[in-house]
Amino acid sequence: MSRGRWVITDGSRWFFDAGADSLDFTAGPDSEVRHWIAERFERVPEAEIGERELADALALRAAIAGVAASVADGEPCQHDDIDTLNLFAATPDVPPVLAGGRRQAGAGRIRVGQALSSLARDAIVNVGGDPERIRRCAAPECRLVFHDESRTGTRRWCSMQRCGNRAKVRAFRGRAESAAG
Repeated sequence: MSRGRWVITDGSRWFFDAGADSLDFTAGPDSEVRHWIAERFERVPEAEIGERELADALALRAAIAGVAASVADGEPCQHDDIDTLNLFAATPDVPPVLAGGRRQAGAGRIRVGQALSSLARDAIVNVGGDPERIRRCAAPECRLVFHDESRTGTRRWCSMQRCGNRAKVRAFRGRAESAAG
């Protein structure tokens, strides 16, 4: 399950949980990509994310965002975006590690490419494997895409803290104005 991320837009800070790490990766400014990767994949030192790795990360991020947006909008995905996802997914990803053993193969530092491969694979599983659950926020001023993990499959907002609350305030004010007028 996704751990989400804090996003700052329009001067306000709010929590966005896209329901998938790969979709969380697409939110926020490009300037935070290095930090986000190092934070999400603790064994990737931020200092090791050079310009080439950053360019790869931004290319993958754009491809994930493009595929997710196309799926959410019910449109065909761009072939270049699909090719980019498949390319990154074909490389070795972050190996799972079970703590407590005497030998921890793969428990050391991981390469940025492995983190990007894990994100590409996550996108393929979530966007490709469950496309009816890929949605856009219902707020007209918001275009964020998320994976609806709700039991009933009825999530409407990127965040109740932000867009959901704004919609409820607008509805309340509309009812109050109708009752007063």
